[in-house]
Amino acid sequence: MRSLLDGDAEAVARGVEAVHDESTSILSYNNENSLSCVISLAFYYARNDYVIHREYASDKGFADLVLIPRRNVSKPAVVIDLKCNKDAVTAIDQIKQKSYPAKVAEYLGNLLLVGISYDRETKQHSCRIEKA
Repeated sequence: MRSLLDGDAEAVARGVEAVHDESTSILSYNNENSLSCVISLAFYYARNDYVIHREYASDKGFADLVLIPRRNVSKPAVVIDLKCNKDAVTAIDQIKQKSYPAKVAEYLGNLLLVGISYDRETKQHSCRIEKA
């Protein structure tokens, strides 16, 4: 979580990749739901500071994962979108186009948009982090 908050996209990608490799059966490795579970596992300890929502509904779709800071926690809210076989920029663009941040509007100015991408052939992960 520290890498994400520090904006270290490369470290986040490496961490997610490690959890994906260690925690996912080869039979379901390329499943997008498996990647979503991997993300939840990778950020498991964030539950100390955040309420974590999977498939968080907005007016135009669902954000894959939203982390809302618990009361008295001065950390940014986080909106995460996952993509398979697309780049992390595409995930960030979808967050913006589908207005996912509108659901956590009270955190604007203190909000991170995170796109995490996974290439099914190379099994490489990438990440992009933007402040909103």
